[in-house]
Order: sequence, then C-alpha cells, then structure tokens
Amino acid sequence: MATPHESRPRRIARIALALAYAAAGLAHLAAPQGFLAIMPPWVPMPAAMVLWTGIAELCGAAALAQSWSPRLRRAGASGLAVYAVCVFPANVHHFALDMARPDGGLGLYYHAPRMIAQPVIVWWALWAGGVTDWPLRRPKPS
Repeated sequence: MATPHESRPRRIARIALALAYAAAGLAHLAAPQGFLAIMPPWVPMPAAMVLWTGIAELCGAAALAQSWSPRLRRAGASGLAVYAVCVFPANVHHFALDMARPDGGLGLYYHAPRMIAQPVIVWWALWAGGVTDWPLRRPKPS
C-alpha cells in the first residue's frame, strides 16, 4: 500500500495517466471506427465493446484522478491495470494486421514500443494509484 501522504512524482504520474486514459476514453466514444478496425474477430458485439471500453477508461481515469478517496483511487488504478491486460489482444491483432499490409502499416517503430509499453502501463497504473510501491519501495530503517 502507498503511504498516506502521496509523493509529488506519484501524484504527477497519477494525473498524467488519468489524463491519458480520459483522452483514450473520449476517443473511443467520439471516433469508434479506428478501434473497430483493430478489434479481433472473436470479440462479440464489437461496437458495444468499443463503447464500453471507452466508458471503462473514463471511469478509471476519474477514479484515478480524484484525491479524496485513496480506496476509490486504488480501485480505479486496479481496474485500469486489468483493462490494459484485457485490451492487449487487440494490440497484438492490430500489430499483425498492420505488419501484413504491403506497406507494413505503421511498422515496427510504432508497434514494438507499444507492445513493450503495455506491461509498463499496467505497473504505472498500480504504482500511480498507490496499489504497489514496487520497485521503488524504500527500505525501512533498522
């Protein structure tokens, strides 16, 4: 658990991630076509899934951004971390679709960092939301 007093770096990381997820959530709602294009074919009701993932991102961002309830903040952070794991198949599908295009689509310079970033985003949500201190935990004085 995080300490009762949030550090400045954690607060900055929390607000930055909340803003990023809020922007992504709004994009899901305002321009769903791009997200529908990368949806794996096995996902049921793709339009509804894009809508609900946008709503989930907005709810998680709101919970992460608020400062009055550490419990709600941790719940939002945990939800966003789980969300990042759940959308990973869509990222892999997008990578495969893009790389199969004759022009290589966005290419490895886009997709490789995106694949590497996914576990970092999971950790970022958990750390920024105060769910974990790993690996930045300070040793307790003896």
